[in-house]
Amino acid sequence: MDNKGKAVLSYGDGKTLEMPVYGGTIGPDVIDIRALYGKTGMFTYDPGFLSTASCASKITYIDGDAGVLLYRGYPIEQLATHCDFLEVCYLLLNGELPNAEQKKSFDWTVARHTMVHEQLARLFQGFRRDSHPMAVMVGVVGALSAFYHDSLDIANPSHREISAFRLIAKLPTIVAMAYKYSIGQPFMYPKNNLDYSSNFMRMMFGVPAEEYEVNPVLVRALDRILILHADHEQNASTSTVRLAGSSGANPFACIASGIACLWGPAHGGANEAALQMLLDLQKEGGVEKVSEFVKKVKDKNSGVKLMGFGHRVYKNYDPRAKLMQETCREVLDELGLHNDPLFKLAMALEKVALEDEYFVSRKLYPNVDFYSGIVQRALGIPVSMFTCIFSLARTVGWIAQWNEMISDPEQKIGRPRQLYNGAVKRDVPPMATRG
Repeated sequence: MDNKGKAVLSYGDGKTLEMPVYGGTIGPDVIDIRALYGKTGMFTYDPGFLSTASCASKITYIDGDAGVLLYRGYPIEQLATHCDFLEVCYLLLNGELPNAEQKKSFDWTVARHTMVHEQLARLFQGFRRDSHPMAVMVGVVGALSAFYHDSLDIANPSHREISAFRLIAKLPTIVAMAYKYSIGQPFMYPKNNLDYSSNFMRMMFGVPAEEYEVNPVLVRALDRILILHADHEQNASTSTVRLAGSSGANPFACIASGIACLWGPAHGGANEAALQMLLDLQKEGGVEKVSEFVKKVKDKNSGVKLMGFGHRVYKNYDPRAKLMQETCREVLDELGLHNDPLFKLAMALEKVALEDEYFVSRKLYPNVDFYSGIVQRALGIPVSMFTCIFSLARTVGWIAQWNEMISDPEQKIGRPRQLYNGAVKRDVPPMATRG
């Protein structure tokens, strides 16, 4: 961090406090307020941490106003076009893209960790068949720590590395098992001669009765979905993983906590909500009803919301949305669904919204969730599994962030403070006098 001077806070009766201002390589400067409470007796108040940098990180950078997303400095557009998911995993974990030899070694190591312990496979039978797959994911991923006592020392770099490989490799197997269990089909074990995304699609959609045929266009689409969701700076689930990790919790427990947070409809469930909005609009009349729908969205009293538009960080077109739109078109063309009504509806809705001053003035542009639901639906992934796919993709980002936090000498156990506005100290009255 570069020291860029000081910020001066005036408080009380003419008192002042000087606080250092630091700058990163790009992005907003930060005011170091760590001495604030000790010297003034005051906290900052920032619900949702909208103006708070909770850590220093070298992994992901977002410029929401310009619509920029970088993994380790590389634009997401270039990574999604020129790299596969495991290359991006290597980048997030190690800071640089792999050369051919490093890529081959990384892929080989991941492939050798794709199977899960047979007792873990039997753990699925403890869940009801109609359990939500995310509930199953939280339980099964959290249970991984019970199977790997040999690598739970978070202070040991080699333990952290093997845990990272295990999580990246086993998440596709666990996600596919959760799906197969929910529909009553037998588990499909991983096949190590397939690449990461092909292997996952085979475990999801293959059956023992016949050979699964890999479609490279669909596999590439899934790979791109994973790349686009691999990391996204200090969002709610990543912050949850870091907070859990700050207590010294094992990596499997930390990733399970991230999955639990991602389950929330305001976070990982947004693509499901966007798809449901399109399905509902399709039932009401489709493209012909877009203008009427938009009018309802602008009416505060209608209760109608436009899902898949706007973002907490992006105040421009989400760069991932453009890539997802391209992927959506490629998948539908491959499957012969050129006239897919939902895609046509999405394009029509996007066009109207982008030309409407109401949305433009509020910087409500399409985000990655707007098209990802259509893509996943076309791939055959049911709505109940959307957030599981998100968890699978984001696991590598969580691991990279967790590992960075563990290695940060300035990191302490997370302990947010509060503005207390409850009752002041009072005495407990006798039972007979309580009204």
